[in-house]
Amino acid sequence: MQSSYDLLRALKNMGYLKTTRDPLWWPQSCTFEVIIAAILTQQTKWEKVEESLANLKEGGLISLEALSRAEVEQIATLIKPSGFYNTKAERLKMLCKNILNEFNTFEMFQNEVTRDWLLDQKGIGMESADSILCYGCGREVFVVDSYTRRLLEAFGYSFESYMQLQAWMQEGIEANFDKINQMYHTEMTLHTVYARFHGKIVEFAKEHIRGKNVNTETLKKYIEG
Repeated sequence: MQSSYDLLRALKNMGYLKTTRDPLWWPQSCTFEVIIAAILTQQTKWEKVEESLANLKEGGLISLEALSRAEVEQIATLIKPSGFYNTKAERLKMLCKNILNEFNTFEMFQNEVTRDWLLDQKGIGMESADSILCYGCGREVFVVDSYTRRLLEAFGYSFESYMQLQAWMQEGIEANFDKINQMYHTEMTLHTVYARFHGKIVEFAKEHIRGKNVNTETLKKYIEG
């Protein structure tokens, strides 16, 4: 594997993405729900996030304004399935208040928020910030997670930092962008490619990573083929 393009091509030829829940993979992409989910998904399974989101919808707390006004205890009760619910409730409410204070509306937030601003918010690290930027705001950002790191380590790659790994992933895609559009037989935006590529990696990892074992046997054949 010479670049991230080789990985993307192999994953596509293996049939990923398999899910059709959203064109960008993350459910309800480019809506406020992504921001909620980015907080709730920390240290828990996605299925638990979906339970919490359903509770918030039923409780009428799925909007930026509603969450900013709600009591922390009420939010915590509704997001209990996601775990660490008291901490997440506090951070979610504070984030909503800060978004309103700084940007007034979610639409302005989508257009103007920066990674640095997000990283200044309590409980938001690099992965959460980039998830919000990519899937919530439609920015050209590739989201790096532990699956990405472990998969590349299985191919002998090692990176000193999140940013270094991210740069390697993005460089391989940008350098081969014309090939990617030819491969898909359509004009795709760089944002769409990044969003779906991350989803492909997550789907592959969930099927092929068990504990410390990363099964790359089939993937290697597709990369070499």
